[in-house]
Parts: sequence; structure tokens; C-alpha cells
Amino acid sequence: MDTTSPHPTPENILKIGSGFMACKALLTAVKFDLFTKLSAHPDQTAMALKKQLDLNCTDRHFYDFMDALHGLGFLTRTGIMETAQYSNSLDTEVFLDKKKPPYIGGILEMMDSRLYGFWDNLEEGLKTGTPQNEAKNGVNIFEEIYKDPEILETFVNGMTGVQIGNFMAFAKQFDFSSINTLTDAGGSAGYLSLMVAKENPHMNCVSFDLPPIDPIATATIKKFHLEDRVKSKSGNFFTEPIPSADLIVMGNILHDWNEEEKIKLMQNAYDSLPESGIFVAIENIIDEERKHNIFGLLMSLNMLIETEGGFDYTFKDFCRWGEKVGFKSFHLMPLAGPASAAIAYK
Repeated sequence: MDTTSPHPTPENILKIGSGFMACKALLTAVKFDLFTKLSAHPDQTAMALKKQLDLNCTDRHFYDFMDALHGLGFLTRTGIMETAQYSNSLDTEVFLDKKKPPYIGGILEMMDSRLYGFWDNLEEGLKTGTPQNEAKNGVNIFEEIYKDPEILETFVNGMTGVQIGNFMAFAKQFDFSSINTLTDAGGSAGYLSLMVAKENPHMNCVSFDLPPIDPIATATIKKFHLEDRVKSKSGNFFTEPIPSADLIVMGNILHDWNEEEKIKLMQNAYDSLPESGIFVAIENIIDEERKHNIFGLLMSLNMLIETEGGFDYTFKDFCRWGEKVGFKSFHLMPLAGPASAAIAYK
């Protein structure tokens, strides 16, 4: 008998099976602005927070809520129950305080308001192969999102939230010494261009996206006082030339589309680059063994929920498509968390 073999345990099964509970606890805390309030006034008691949030649950249930967040690593705590005082953990203090630039809560807010309900239909999505979001009724998802200002703002904040850490890392890690211009194709609120311009004073950047995004991007650029080096430009990267630049970047764009469309977008980027130009896709690149980057795999399933044919991919996939387009060499640069920059050199 092999006594070294681990005994079977249901721990991981129950942990994952009940994961929606932990997920909703975090999303609810974000919706309550709990972490932002604790950042402004740390070491608060549960009852002080309950009063501040104007909640009518029992004291016991609010203790359960706060202690669950503590146990999950989102809060620190001294004392217990009536004597407990709570503050943000290191990660939540940095990434879930709305008043700090690295705030990633936008993607969590979008997960709460849109994706949480849509993922309840994953079974149907796998059975039918069709989107389970607003497009379920036959509408174009991006047209639907872009025509509703409230949904559009939630979507843009979500895209910013999921990528801001990656943009900051890319702006610092990538060698911009021989590059002067950048176009962010599908630039949303313009944060990649802003992070690059902020870290690299010689850089001039264009954030390129559909017309409804322009007021949001323009307002964001003004907020950073970088209007002299960062511009918002409107257009469609499928039907119009991408503004030419030394470096063209797409952040969380390629995974929205099927393989043929991915290659088309890479071709459009290639055509707009100079001879020594560089194309970069910032995404949750799946590892070649397809078992380590679980977030990337789940985001690919999210493309099943959200799009017609979109999926996340490996670096080998990216290189294969790039070679078809004409790119000569490739490099993978790890960024923040599960994300990487897939780089193609013309």
C-alpha cells in the first residue's frame, strides 16, 4: 500500500463549488465602496461601518460578512466581533480604493452588474455555442453597449480596471528608447497611452476607438493634463486605417474576435507600421500546457458568453498568426498577474 499518496478530500471541490459565494461577497464590498471608506478611515469597528453603510441586517450577519472578507484576505483585523477593528489588506488598499490610480474595481463592478448573471447561462453557452449576454436576442454586443451611455461607462470602467496594472507595468518595462509614437487601437478611456506618456516624456500617443468613446477618452486625458502628448482619435480598426505609429498596441482586443478576424486586425496593424515597427497585444496569454493560467482560460470562456467566436490564446497561436501577416520575430513579456505582452516585430 502506498502510504505517501494523499488521502481524498472534498476541500477543493467545495471551495470551487461554493466560489460564487466568496465572489459575491467581494463584489458586494466593492459596490458598497467598503475598501475606499476603510482607506479613508482605517481601524473601524464593524458596527461603525454597518451604520455608515446604512445596512439593516443583523449584527451577527454583518460580522459574518466582515470576517469572511478578512478570512479571504481582503481585510486585516484586530480583536473579534464587538472588539474587532478592520482595515484594508495590502492588496485591497492599493487596488480597490477608488481614489488611487491603480484602482481595478471597474472590472469587478462590471462583473457584478453584467457578467455575474450572464455566467449563470454557461451551460447553455456550451450547448449552443452562442453568446449569453445582450447579444442573446440577436443584437450586436458592441453596438448594444456603445449605444447606451450607462452600459458604455460600466464597460469602459471594466476594461480600465482589468488592464490598468498591465498598462502601468508595460509603460515601465518596455524599452521605448528607440520609439517616439504609439497608437493604442481600441484604446477605450486612453489609459495605456496615458501611462506610457507619463513614464516616457518623449512619447506621443494616440488612443483610437469608436466615436462614442471620444468624450470619455478626452475627459480622461484632460484629467491627467497630457493633452499635448496624448490625443483621442475616432475610427473603426476593421474598416479604417489604424493611425500610423512606431508601436501599435491592442489591449484585450484580439480575444474578442474569431481567428480570421484576429489575423485581419494583426494585418491592419502591420499595414500601419513603418518597416521597423512593433505590434503588441496585451492579454491574458494562456500557457502552452493550458493548465497554469486559469484566469486566461476562464476569460476565454467569458468570450463564449460575450462574443460570437472570440477566445483567448497561447503565445504560439499569436506567433502563428503573426507569421501569416508578415511579422519576423516575437517575444513574450510577462506583466501584472496573469497578463502578458505578446510582441511582434515587423
